[in-house]
Amino acid sequence: MKCCRTYLKNGSYINRNFAIIILHVVFIRGGGAHPAKKNYGEITVIVLNCNNIGFAYGTETIIKNISFNLQENDKAGLVGVNGAGKSTLFKIITGELHQEDGELFISKELVLGYLKQNATLNSENTLWEELLEVFSSLVAMEEDIKRLEKEISAALNQEKLDSLMKEYGRVTDRFSYLGGFEYNSRIRGVLRGLGFLDSEFESKISILSGGQKTRLALAKVLLEEPDILLLDEPTNHLDIAAVEWLEEYLKSYKKCLLIISHDRYFLDSVTNKTIEIENKTCTFYTTNYSGYVRQKAVNREIQEKHYQLQQKEIARQEAIIEQQRRFNREKNIIAAESRQKVLDRMIKLDKPEAAPHQIRMKFNQAVTSGNEVLELDSISKAYGDKKLFEDVSFKVRKSERVFLLGPNGCGKSTLLKILSGRLEASSGRFDFGAKVKMGYYDQEMADLNEDNTILDEVWSVDQKLVQTEVRSALAAFLFTGEDVYKKISVLSGGEKSRVSMLKLIFSEANFIILDEPTNHLDINSREILEAALQDYDGTLLIVSHDRYFIDKLATRIIDMGVKPPVDCMGNYTYFASHFKRNTASQNTSGEAGTITEAKQSHISTKEERSRIRRLEKQLSDAEREIAEIEEQLGHIEGEMLEAATDHLRLIELSDQKVNKEKRLEEVYAVWTDVSEQLEKQ
Repeated sequence: MKCCRTYLKNGSYINRNFAIIILHVVFIRGGGAHPAKKNYGEITVIVLNCNNIGFAYGTETIIKNISFNLQENDKAGLVGVNGAGKSTLFKIITGELHQEDGELFISKELVLGYLKQNATLNSENTLWEELLEVFSSLVAMEEDIKRLEKEISAALNQEKLDSLMKEYGRVTDRFSYLGGFEYNSRIRGVLRGLGFLDSEFESKISILSGGQKTRLALAKVLLEEPDILLLDEPTNHLDIAAVEWLEEYLKSYKKCLLIISHDRYFLDSVTNKTIEIENKTCTFYTTNYSGYVRQKAVNREIQEKHYQLQQKEIARQEAIIEQQRRFNREKNIIAAESRQKVLDRMIKLDKPEAAPHQIRMKFNQAVTSGNEVLELDSISKAYGDKKLFEDVSFKVRKSERVFLLGPNGCGKSTLLKILSGRLEASSGRFDFGAKVKMGYYDQEMADLNEDNTILDEVWSVDQKLVQTEVRSALAAFLFTGEDVYKKISVLSGGEKSRVSMLKLIFSEANFIILDEPTNHLDINSREILEAALQDYDGTLLIVSHDRYFIDKLATRIIDMGVKPPVDCMGNYTYFASHFKRNTASQNTSGEAGTITEAKQSHISTKEERSRIRRLEKQLSDAEREIAEIEEQLGHIEGEMLEAATDHLRLIELSDQKVNKEKRLEEVYAVWTDVSEQLEKQ
């Protein structure tokens, strides 16, 4: 045990005891009386409270005035651009760093667990041995039970036997209460859920990849079940099946969660609170990620509107005051002074801070390809006797956005490497169509020259580009000033990712192949990439585990995780609700689980007709709502003209107008999306 002190503004401190499990899981015991509040007659315990937390490195402020509290059953997402201070806040909460300002309270006797991005594990252990350490007390208790059983079987004295039986009953009851009969199955369930095979359970940790070690560290902290669980990018290195398993696990977790994640689909599914760090401070939202995005947009518009209205009112009053003073009569001077006092007492609204600078991206294509972009015919890949995949066949047509899905290890990235010429297929063939110019984004970013500067690397795509054009694009990707002369070798993963994307932009490709393009990107950058790819007129073939990203872009999904691969027209939501269920039926052993090709075709046709009917109804509903909102906006604008001199009423009507306009934009977006889907039928 070691003592950690949380320092307050006045120099005093709160003692907190830390029980540290050596590895990735850090256990913290909070000190002092925990704050609690009444809620409709019940006690709701606040387990974590941050009050005006601030931290700086030298003269550079990282975070300031961070204030929020979490209750015992809260599941909160911590969001913000890369470098906003999310990991710094985590380190302060765990005691790795000490805040320079503010107060931090963790409820007494609660245990805190922390999953770091770079976890440390005992490389000499097997996977099973590493997770068994979580239940060391139960293992010891199990040994006691075995010892007692031997002593009972050997006891000759009745008094001794009675004593042993009493002790045996007490220990076994305690063992059962603490879950002693389930811990092996819990270990097995978590390992399987996170994608490990039974055959890997006895493998040494030393032979695991970095991604596998991260998954094992996550398994360990989940089994610990701390009272406050901090997870830093828990979905990294997980395929979609493992992420969905983790979602269900965390949704049923009965304790407090605080999660840093760029996976928006995951945040929507798991969290009920959102903490955003922006411009060094934070805002707390009582909703999941999508709700936070909507509320933030509304709040920003309201703040801007209120600020502009107040500025107009201030300017109007100042003009009247100036006019009264110019009259220079006693009654005018008195009136001017009176108005000035009112103006001085007015609580001035701060100008809303500008949103962080956003990357602007636009993919261009030099020429348009033919209608047939790519055809694969029975492509297979094997390494020795091990078959990675076989007989993969499909066609890609112009303007399609095709996503390849499947579990880790099924060969998705390998297939893209074959198509890009990095690897050779074991059998089969593939052909590109007329006028196809391919661009390839490798998640390993092997195409980058480590010795080049950023400027030279981007410029190498097309020597005809002028320097101002390249520098402008680099600036849009947040590479400004002397940054453009940094060597590729010193860049972070996210910076290399942006350089690779820039090279793709200038490549003028009309067929882009992307392998996990959202890795290393924060949410803001992912959304910008989504917008750019939505505007792209060319053809896309993408491997991604980001379901939110897939949902936004996909027009077609091919699941390589089943045989034969499932080919679905639509986005991830449609695929998950229709084809996953059918796939499960096809993979069931025995005749009862078999679906004939004719029956599958009938099901697909029936589902397609049903989908079109739903789209038509959605289009009709959207058109009706658009008409209603436009009519309501007309009434509001009329009332605003009538209330031109009523400041408070004008603010109220302005808020209503902003909300209606926001909703109108959302409905128009739905109408546009549905219209485009129907046009493609």
